[in-house]
Amino acid sequence: MSDDGYNDDGPLDEPMYEDEVDEYYEPEPEAADGEDTGPPAEEEDGEHDPRKVVASGDPNAAANHGKGNEKSHKDKKISNDKRTTTPFMTKYEKARILGTRALQISMNAPVLVDLEGETDPLQIAIKELREKKIPLIVRRYMPDGYYEDWTCEELLQ
Repeated sequence: MSDDGYNDDGPLDEPMYEDEVDEYYEPEPEAADGEDTGPPAEEEDGEHDPRKVVASGDPNAAANHGKGNEKSHKDKKISNDKRTTTPFMTKYEKARILGTRALQISMNAPVLVDLEGETDPLQIAIKELREKKIPLIVRRYMPDGYYEDWTCEELLQ
């Protein structure tokens, strides 16, 4: 190799030609005549394809969804008079509530308390929590897939 920018085969920095391709993509299969290639439409009875449902909350409860249980999602709600968990907000629930509400406030959600010069969304959320004005519901999942709903006002006694 020499110092003039050439090696034995030619220049070191050869330009890449248009017919050279670094990545190869598989072509999409073409739809046969009469097939719909658009997004899947809702079924006639208004239900969605269960494979496209995104489960949130307790991963174990979501994993048990549809395994022999004939109850729907609404049937697994425990009524307010039969709740068994403690009526106190845990530090994890408090952190999630404050973070969620602060994010909402930062995205221009209406503030439910009087602002006295506060501009930080987290400080506003803390003030709303102190005054029991946060409009969020805590859903606590049980190991069997049932759940309890608590308002923030109920958990802040």
